[in-house]
Amino acid sequence: MIKFLANENVPFATVRELRNNGFDVFSISENFPSIKDEAVVLFASAENRVIITFDRDYGELVFKKRLNFTAGVIYFRIQSFLPEKPAEILLRLISTGNIRFEGYFTVIGENHIRQRKI
Repeated sequence: MIKFLANENVPFATVRELRNNGFDVFSISENFPSIKDEAVVLFASAENRVIITFDRDYGELVFKKRLNFTAGVIYFRIQSFLPEKPAEILLRLISTGNIRFEGYFTVIGENHIRQRKI
């Protein structure tokens, strides 16, 4: 089963919903608030966790700065939403069995999903 790391900007309702559905979710805001993005990547890498974030800087860290990170990133590019909406989207995608998050940089937008191998 996928292990997630919820970045500080991920609503706690999403963290709770994923946990309620049996997922192991480490929350930065609960454990390491205000740590740098590079430290988040290092921690996620050490724990083999897919990062969930609303911060586009992770694309730069993975592809431009070439940090050695292969676990995966899910970057949400959605504007207004209820706090549990990201979890609902992820649970729906996981249930289809048609998408893998491990090893990919996944962008989830309003009307599209893009993936790029890390």
